[in-house]
Amino acid sequence: MLAKTVLNLPRYAKRLIVCSVDLVLLPFALWVSFSLRLGEFYLPQGDIIYLFLAAPVIAMPIFIRFGLYRAIIRYIGLLGMWAVFRSVSLYSLVWGVLVLLSAIPGVPRSVLLINWLVTVLVIYGSRAIARWWLSGSLTSASNKGEQQKVVIYGAGAAGMQIAAALAESHYHNPVAYIDDNKSLQGNYIRGLPIYSFAKLGSIIEKFSVTEVLLAMPSVSRSRRSEIIAMLEPFSIHVTTLPGVDDLASGKVKVDDVREVGVRDLLGRDPVGPDHTLLNANVQNKVVLVTGAGGSIGSELCRQIIRVEPKALILYEQNEHALYNTENELKELVQKLYPGAADLPNNITPILASVTNQGRLEMVCTAFGVQTIYHAAAYKHVPMVEKNPLEAINNNILGTWRAAMAALNSGVDTFVLVSTDKAVRPTNTMGASKRFAEMILQGLAKRPGCNTRFTMVRFGNVLESSGSVIPL
Repeated sequence: MLAKTVLNLPRYAKRLIVCSVDLVLLPFALWVSFSLRLGEFYLPQGDIIYLFLAAPVIAMPIFIRFGLYRAIIRYIGLLGMWAVFRSVSLYSLVWGVLVLLSAIPGVPRSVLLINWLVTVLVIYGSRAIARWWLSGSLTSASNKGEQQKVVIYGAGAAGMQIAAALAESHYHNPVAYIDDNKSLQGNYIRGLPIYSFAKLGSIIEKFSVTEVLLAMPSVSRSRRSEIIAMLEPFSIHVTTLPGVDDLASGKVKVDDVREVGVRDLLGRDPVGPDHTLLNANVQNKVVLVTGAGGSIGSELCRQIIRVEPKALILYEQNEHALYNTENELKELVQKLYPGAADLPNNITPILASVTNQGRLEMVCTAFGVQTIYHAAAYKHVPMVEKNPLEAINNNILGTWRAAMAALNSGVDTFVLVSTDKAVRPTNTMGASKRFAEMILQGLAKRPGCNTRFTMVRFGNVLESSGSVIPL
């Protein structure tokens, strides 16, 4: 409570408090120096009292000049220690010269050195204690049992920085490092021991660890995937630091800890998009996405809106999913194109099923749709296996009617989002998608067909609903 009161004081009041403390500590340091040198409880007498009074008069201007009262105590570190060392050294030198010139008897010469050392200790020590108190370390120490215990994987520069940051946290308590470098194992950094990965199980049990933080921003993606795979048997939360490229570019800071994402589990570097191909069927064109509320359809919409289509039609039969996707895309547009108030109006939600050919044909004609991405489908293999008739109706007949609507309304390009399970179908879902592919292949061979029917087979879309990673 008192710490919060002090922190809420204006800056000049805080500086006044620090100055007042130093005014007391400087004569105190001298008294300790004399007592240590003479080996008794020393009481200054005669002209020596003037030397005690001169100490703060000499020191305060020097301390002010070296910025000791401009430093924020809560964040004082090595640079603060260096400033204290330089200012106290100059003060001790000036005070020593005064002692020599005054020729006051009863001042041992060794007191000059002892006073320098004691003053450094009390001036910096007072600030270190204040930093410990104001930063909440006292409270944190009493709540150690309530904090989440964290093991940091990687004892390099990033690991040390994150350990220092977590040490200030009220919610996390770093207890150890894990590092593959055998020369580091068995040593300590900032009071934390460094272990090999083989000791992780015993560390988790000993300290009740709940989280492992990967502090290896420069490690290769394949090595990161290996480490994550090694951590799978342990019932702990895994977080990671950003990659070295992001750190170097200044996009993120070392303390930007994030959840382990699918990119970390991919096992290879992601392939960037070919913007020429993206622009061909999207930029300045009217695009319609069926199944726009699904995990794949909604991601298609997010990518399409970045390529600046003339208009985007969201075609979805699930009202809630359509509502969420529309709102998300409008917020995305405002972020991507701030100040363009008319752009969100170019996103149009259509609540309808792809099995309704007349409705889809009417929408394509009314909006002048030029490109259709057909993502509407039932794709969960076990669910489709239990409901084969719905799969036939939605995946096969839905594709047939959507394709016919595109053909009848003069759509330029129709893209079917298919699946790798259509290669050699062994289940109802794969068979229904293969059937849908054959429908498009047949329509493309029709004489006078002006719509370009294409298809793309997706593998396991990592972050889609029901895919392996979320599951």
